[in-house]
Amino acid sequence: MSGLAFAPPRFAVDRAALVARLRAVLPEDALRVDEEALRPYECDGLTAYRQLPLLVTLPENEAQARAILRVCHELGVPVVPRGAATGLSGGVLPHPDGVVVSLARLKNILAIDPATRTAVVQPGVRNLAVSQAAAPYGLYYAPDPSSQIACTIGGNIAENSGGVHCLKYGLTVHNVLRVRGLTVAGEIVEFGCAAPDAPGYDLLAVANGSEGLLVLITEATVRLTPKPELAQVALASFDDVTRAGEAVAAIIAAGILPAGLEMMDKKATHAVEPFVNAGYDMDAEALLLCESDGTPEEVAEEMARMQAVLAASGATAIRVSQNEAERLKFWAGRKAAFPAVGRITPDYLCMDGTIPRHSVGRMLQAIADMERRYGLRCANVFHAGDGNLHPLIMYDANQPGELERAQAFGAEILELSVEFGGTITGEHGVGVEKVTQMCAQFTPDELALFERLKRAFDPAGLLNPGKAIPTPARCREYRLARSATAGERGTPCCAPAADDATHDVWGDPADGASAPGDATKTEGPR
Repeated sequence: MSGLAFAPPRFAVDRAALVARLRAVLPEDALRVDEEALRPYECDGLTAYRQLPLLVTLPENEAQARAILRVCHELGVPVVPRGAATGLSGGVLPHPDGVVVSLARLKNILAIDPATRTAVVQPGVRNLAVSQAAAPYGLYYAPDPSSQIACTIGGNIAENSGGVHCLKYGLTVHNVLRVRGLTVAGEIVEFGCAAPDAPGYDLLAVANGSEGLLVLITEATVRLTPKPELAQVALASFDDVTRAGEAVAAIIAAGILPAGLEMMDKKATHAVEPFVNAGYDMDAEALLLCESDGTPEEVAEEMARMQAVLAASGATAIRVSQNEAERLKFWAGRKAAFPAVGRITPDYLCMDGTIPRHSVGRMLQAIADMERRYGLRCANVFHAGDGNLHPLIMYDANQPGELERAQAFGAEILELSVEFGGTITGEHGVGVEKVTQMCAQFTPDELALFERLKRAFDPAGLLNPGKAIPTPARCREYRLARSATAGERGTPCCAPAADDATHDVWGDPADGASAPGDATKTEGPR
């Protein structure tokens, strides 16, 4: 497929001097310098964007990670922290002048305390491994991204990941009690604590979702949740996607808080069913998966109420899981949606907007219209309970113009999410993918505050530079482009401020240069 290069601010780096300094503080096998060894680190799950790093380091402990940061800080070298790279926004895309710090070797579960229901883990511990380690105590780690078999806790914190059960049990930010990390200068910092509250400003919440721009995470204390006695899933079929969307709002309006509330449209179920054989209704235009958990009595009462709301909302069929194996089978289809779509299309972009629940039906109708206008298919899966949509835009990057149309399609979905009163991301982060849409979401003054916060942690802009926060120049370009179509899609919100220079950590690019985060083609079909 086509590759897109990352065009962040550039840094003058003496590679030979950097290699020599890093070899002095790292074991031999903790440094990657050859192109063949660097190639696996060129992208994350958003494979449309690729960039070879200057070097890759793999520290085995916090002391080595600290030494790497000190060297890079002294030499003015950018640093990109990396977990399992399952992210979908280009958040760990390497910097061409920078060092990737892979935290894959920091993968120990340091402690599990069933009395306080907490676990202390290193950033490279897989999400699912925490639950597996806590299972003998009747506990588990509630946030469960679809990639939980591979994604890591450090990455989950960096992106504030969710999952199919986030409606009831919260996102990562609601399940992390303490974060230990390193500043770009190698200073140790800790946010939060094991107590119910920590003194001072709530910097723990700032660390969650900071996308590697503020600190490099080396340890976390996470909250463990008691496993429910029983869980059941109602699988509801609808012959109209709008009615399915309205059913989501009706469930919440009825005072029901499901453990999980997910939605899939017909394109998604037709991709998933041959892949997983979950037993989905192939004739339905949309499916809802509604889970209840708790004691058997609680589940029976809530499931009866939920079925009544679904029937009143127009469900054409409702099936309730009869055992744990069937429950897991229903969920397996939803969790396999991304790889299932990958089997039927050469490439796809996974969007991550969030909208008010009552707007789900309107958004699905709008996406259907966009499919016709852009000439591309789109399968839709939703964390419907909290309005987090994941449209999967299918394209073939080997066909001229399809990647660009897919990107425009995705941008329109995100901008419409903002118009509906939502956000451009729910759990995937901004990275490089959505940096332009930050100009639609936030005013210049708000973006300036983000940049001042970034500057407080990282004055030189060395940690994951060029991501998440657009420069004023980028927003000016966005404003001008949107002005040309204001009659079609509304007026853009991101006009430049009077003193743009104070709104940019790195400085605007020179005339003719790409703004940080801009993407240009550099490779042909692969």
